[in-house]
Amino acid sequence: MLDATDRSGGTATAALPAAATELVVPLPPPRAGFATRWTRALVSPYARLSLLLALLAGGAGCVLLCEPQQLLAQGWPPQLGGVAAAPVFALAYGLCTLSFVPRPLLNLAAGALFGAATGLAAALAGTVVGAGMAFGLGRLLGQDALRPLLRGRWLTAADTQLSRHGFRSMLVARLFPGVPFSAANYCAAVSRMGWLSFLLATGLGSIPNTAAYAVAGARASAPTSPAFLIATACIALPALAGTLVAWWGRHRLRGR
Repeated sequence: MLDATDRSGGTATAALPAAATELVVPLPPPRAGFATRWTRALVSPYARLSLLLALLAGGAGCVLLCEPQQLLAQGWPPQLGGVAAAPVFALAYGLCTLSFVPRPLLNLAAGALFGAATGLAAALAGTVVGAGMAFGLGRLLGQDALRPLLRGRWLTAADTQLSRHGFRSMLVARLFPGVPFSAANYCAAVSRMGWLSFLLATGLGSIPNTAAYAVAGARASAPTSPAFLIATACIALPALAGTLVAWWGRHRLRGR
């Protein structure tokens, strides 16, 4: 009963539990707004990876239209001459490597335009600039989407090697002529390699091959000169050695 008579003769109402008197209805969680959902979608890993692929495709299309190989035939534009010519070339070199322009072509152009010494410096600076831009883009736009896909044995082993022994691994990759420049950049970006190790290994490991091409470009007008012949040998012998090593490794894997 709800009513009870107290000792003084009055009528008192028994107190009910709070759960019986108050009905608590859980509220649904607030729904994200339209702008919030779109923001999350745009910054998601796969959206950033799509942006990276679009940028690379756009860069490759620009290369097809601009035809940078004409530098070897037409020379450097006269309006970009003077002291700023080599830095401008280094920046253009870096942008071209982002768009998958072959580095040997750019190295030959550096030697032909600026001579062996200045061409080597400009080409090395462009190599480091291009590698750094590719590494930054890959790390910012591609790492979060691609790292969960590293499940295969070879991919996991490569990621572990680059993450734990970044400088040594990248130095070998730069010295070995069979490793594509752009592929090494983006593989390093997906791994956990540090910036400093990547840039130092890129700069040091690119010296021999870049120097050979720069000298060959500078001496291209005298193909029988000792410098040109030595540079050509320094280009051909590592390429031949890399081909033999790749063939031996593939043959060994097939035999297992």
